[in-house]
Amino acid sequence: MQRFHGAYTALITPFLGDDAGQVDEQGFIDLVNFQIERGIHGLVPVGTTGETATLSFDEHKRVVDLAVTTAAGRVPVIAGTGANSTAEAIEFSESAKKSGADATLSVVPYYNKPSQEGIYQHFRKIAEHVDIPMFLYNVPGRTVADVLPETVARLAQIDNIIGIKEATGNLARVSDVIRLCPKDFIVLSGDDFTALPSVFVGAKGLISVVSNIVPGQTAQLMQAALDGDLKRANELHYRLYPLMKCMFDYPSPAPVKMGTRLRGIIKNDLPRLPMDRLTEGNPTYGKLTKAMKELGIL
Repeated sequence: MQRFHGAYTALITPFLGDDAGQVDEQGFIDLVNFQIERGIHGLVPVGTTGETATLSFDEHKRVVDLAVTTAAGRVPVIAGTGANSTAEAIEFSESAKKSGADATLSVVPYYNKPSQEGIYQHFRKIAEHVDIPMFLYNVPGRTVADVLPETVARLAQIDNIIGIKEATGNLARVSDVIRLCPKDFIVLSGDDFTALPSVFVGAKGLISVVSNIVPGQTAQLMQAALDGDLKRANELHYRLYPLMKCMFDYPSPAPVKMGTRLRGIIKNDLPRLPMDRLTEGNPTYGKLTKAMKELGIL
């Protein structure tokens, strides 16, 4: 497996108490070890699934530090460092480098809706200030702003911008990015549903939500796809598909946190407000438990 290829888990951040107060550091350490022991190819702390939007600066930096320290070189760690302020993104990137992260994942600036030139200058500035491999992160469903393939191709000319997490769920977009960028530019799917076909058009892996619950099977899926074993990859994709659907049947990360707790990996499934918990009376809860029972993990 080449570096930064395969299945990477977009790690949840567990909290303590009935108000989602402090970060549950031991719970997070246990989660990281669970992932590695079951064969995940890499880890991504403090992305969207890790609730970066509601972590304090100090918590954000601490979670990255815990991920790197716990992984201890066993798998690569791509640290979430995105912000809609270029100065803040630089600060997070500097901290991630100091912690020893292998790369950063920096989201397209959200809410303030920059132009394509503004997006280009944002990422160029980060790359110039912090000498660490960087993945761009495009998720216009959350950020509103969308980095277009032509802008990605411009950014791919910058030495330490090495890839992108493409989370549009659009195979045409994946194809355009791959077609326009250098051969060694790494495209990772940011969408569990389309990860398999993304690999078959040239992507190199997945940053996954569902792998918080099933890291081993998600890693096997990506390995089979990268090996060109279509039969095995299809089998794994459709086995995991009902659980994948549950992850976004209710606002994330509530379903993945509940699934991870039900499997006994973490103790508290509460997200931080304004995200709310998946309750047992919610229809998604029934779908989630059914999918987990069918996989034999509940």
